[in-house]
Amino acid sequence: MHDFHTHTNYSDGGFLEGMVQAADAAGLEGIGLTDHCTISARDGPAAVRSVYGFNLDLTYERRRQAIEALRDRTAVSLEIYDGVEMDYDPRDERAIREFLDDAGFEYTIGSVHVINGQNVQVASNFTALSETSRDAIVDDYFEALVSLIESELFDVAAHLDLIERTPPLRGRATTAHYERVARALANSRTVPEINVGRATSDAAIVHPSDSFLELLREYDVAATVGSDSHRPAEIGDRAAFLETYLESRALEPVKPPGLE
Repeated sequence: MHDFHTHTNYSDGGFLEGMVQAADAAGLEGIGLTDHCTISARDGPAAVRSVYGFNLDLTYERRRQAIEALRDRTAVSLEIYDGVEMDYDPRDERAIREFLDDAGFEYTIGSVHVINGQNVQVASNFTALSETSRDAIVDDYFEALVSLIESELFDVAAHLDLIERTPPLRGRATTAHYERVARALANSRTVPEINVGRATSDAAIVHPSDSFLELLREYDVAATVGSDSHRPAEIGDRAAFLETYLESRALEPVKPPGLE
């Protein structure tokens, strides 16, 4: 069992060594460290970077040194992968490509978090919108997701139906949305992930949803796996959930293409 999606103190997660030790204690064979990264120079993303004060584009070399140090310690037996979760906006494709080429991560995850300047995980961004406007946000989300896949910039597309975490947007995705994503993935080197970052919470959400997953299987789309853990204490429970989830559905996950 591997976990290809986790975060450390190099973005908004726990201390790197603690995350690795927790993965080792959970019996994982490998952990991918995929801290958040945003490189857009536009006012909105730049303001977010200023508020939170972290961004992997400034610290990835320091994190790489920390990873190498842990790899050299005999007390840690699992593989440690040097990855990234990059925020995607079609307007940033050239800048993203140049950065990823220079940085040389072992694999890359792409994700869509923001539509029309609004984080799709923040319910208050959408509560005052009309039904039609909410549907338009969902349309725009999937439009950006398909662009992410077709860009061929990334090994993995993160939490495909992220909008399901957000009550005002939940349940608005259609089979047509899912089919468009599945077709794009079937024609791309990019693979989706099974993300269990909300599976053990009260929301009990797995990305993709069961109906979305079945459609991906119809299109013969393979998937990798990630816990999306931000704290060491989250890794063990999510790894156990993921193992049971995969067994119950007879799924065999793949590695991100960059690791093959």
